[in-house]
Order: sequence, then structure tokens, then C-alpha cells
Amino acid sequence: MTKTELAARLKHACASVLSAEAELTEIDSRFGDADHGLTMAKIAGAIDRAVDQSEGGIRSMLDDAAMAVMTLNGGSAVPLWNTWLDGMQEGAPEGDEVDVAGLQALFAKALEELDDMSGAKVGDKTMMDALIPASQAIAAYEGDDPDGLFAAAAQAAAQGAENSKRFVSKFGRAKSYGAQTIGTPDAGAMSMSYFFQGMAQA
Repeated sequence: MTKTELAARLKHACASVLSAEAELTEIDSRFGDADHGLTMAKIAGAIDRAVDQSEGGIRSMLDDAAMAVMTLNGGSAVPLWNTWLDGMQEGAPEGDEVDVAGLQALFAKALEELDDMSGAKVGDKTMMDALIPASQAIAAYEGDDPDGLFAAAAQAAAQGAENSKRFVSKFGRAKSYGAQTIGTPDAGAMSMSYFFQGMAQA
């Protein structure tokens, strides 16, 4: 996969998140601050612009994206997404091409960095409910086709976001609502799922 092809997937991912802004806001309004849609729109916009303007290789492009997110004012998603993207660039090649093994290394490092910061696990009703299954699907992928890898990740992320409906919130403002949060998906898991749906578009 070339840098240009990866950039196109990242832009599709951002567009997918942007198209879901109203839905993410509505979900977050039930038990949160009703700002997740706006925050994710800012994050997606920042990533999209950074990808467009990046002049270096793949690592440089992901570093630019992480830096662009880091400078945003927004909700709790900003430092989490900055950490995830920063982990991506740490695991990325410096050149203009990456193979499936390289993509697996990139996403493994990204999860490692975010896991160190977040501490949330599957079942805690956070973005990790989508990200951890997606990352596991990427790690387990045995083919050599990026299309197959991202399709597996998108499916796992979507299922993880759907599963978050069954959990009780354990982080953030929603934590105070306890069992009332059962039945509503986590907004962060949904936005992560939308991101991977977009990544699956070549």
C-alpha cells in the first residue's frame, strides 16, 4: 500500500466520522456532555487537513495528523485520539509504502500506546470496545491484501460498538448513570467504528 492509498483511506475514515456527527451528538446527549459529535468533527477535520498537507512519508503523515489533533480544544476524545495516532506513527515506516505486516505493526503500536494511557478494557463502555476488537482482527489477519485487513477491522469495530449497548458505563460523566446506560451504545465506540468503516473504503 502506498502513502497515497493510505491517505485516501484516512480521508474516507474522516468523512465517515463527519457524516455521523449528528448521530454521535444524539448518543452523547443521553448520558454525556452532548459534545462528542462536535469533538469528533474537529478531530476528523484536523486529520483530513493534515493528510492533505503532509509532504513526507507515511510516518511523517501520521505524525502530522497526531500533531494536528493534539492542538485542538475539545472533549476527552482529543488526548485519546492524539495518543492513538502518535502510536501509529511510532509503528509506521518512514517511506512511502507499507505492506500488511507493516500495517499490523502500526496498529499494534497504536493500541499499545493508547492502552497504556486509557486503561479501559472491552466491557467498560468506551472507544476501546470498538478499537480493541478491530486491533485484534488486524493482528489476526493472515492474508496479504489490505482490503481484507481493513474489512475485518471494520466488521470487528462495528460488532464491538454494537456490543457496547450491553455494558454499564465505567468512565466519564455517563458512569454516574449506572445501569441506565444499558441499551445505549458508547459514543466513543461508535465514532471509532465509523472511522474503521471509512478505512475499509479503498
